[in-house]
Amino acid sequence: MRRRLTGLAFALGALLTASVSVAAPGVAQPAAQPAAAQPIPDGPAKAWLVADLDTGRVLASKDPYGTYAPASTIKVLLAMTVLDHLRPDSFARANESHTKIECSCAGLTPGQAYTTAQLVSAILMVSGNDAATMLGDMLGGQRVAVAAMNRKAALVGARSTKASSTSGLDGPGWESVTTPHDLAVIMRAALKYPLIAQIMRSPTAPFPGKTLHNQNELLSRYPGDLGGKTGFTNLARKTYVGAAQRGNRRLVVVQMYGTGDLYGQAMQLLDYGFSQP
Repeated sequence: MRRRLTGLAFALGALLTASVSVAAPGVAQPAAQPAAAQPIPDGPAKAWLVADLDTGRVLASKDPYGTYAPASTIKVLLAMTVLDHLRPDSFARANESHTKIECSCAGLTPGQAYTTAQLVSAILMVSGNDAATMLGDMLGGQRVAVAAMNRKAALVGARSTKASSTSGLDGPGWESVTTPHDLAVIMRAALKYPLIAQIMRSPTAPFPGKTLHNQNELLSRYPGDLGGKTGFTNLARKTYVGAAQRGNRRLVVVQMYGTGDLYGQAMQLLDYGFSQP
């Protein structure tokens, strides 16, 4: 028996196997598919979603419109915003304030010049909060950058997303929020940027004084992985957004508020998605 959903309104927390679009407004929603006989993998993420990357059709989800802190997955939105405003070969010099950030994982050196492309690699591959802060300053300062990120989120259709920092760091009064649905929308839009797609699928990248090594373990653990972004804060817990391809099908997976092995669940959700008609 087929079930057809007539809109995008769901009861929060419902486990869905019908097709719902995470496409931007104006994109038609394909017809619903029959529910799969096999069980859908659940947990350890509190909320999750797996969808077709190209059409936006949701294959399964749990609390897709629940609001959660994104942690560093918001850096995917920052990367798009930066590339909308800065040339990849434009550069600036780091200052000491850029290195005084929690998780200065890129290891910026005050006085060293960095290109936009190098800094985008640093935020997507090693989640450098120092690089995210420097990119924010290159956009005109943190407030200007965050405002531009929120405009970009609305533009791509992620209307429940509110960034409060360029890095995904959060705290009382400056919490960022998004939903599994919105993160899927953001990832779909981001992979249309050739530079972002290239960085996300690269195991390593050159960086002044070092080599960056991509932290996304699915690049080596899941055949066909197209890239992904991890995140963690005490408020967000573990978060993840990623994509993979098998044959001519491409899927996006999102996990939020996780407390265990998100990579294991992500692989199971992708396997489930690829098994669907």
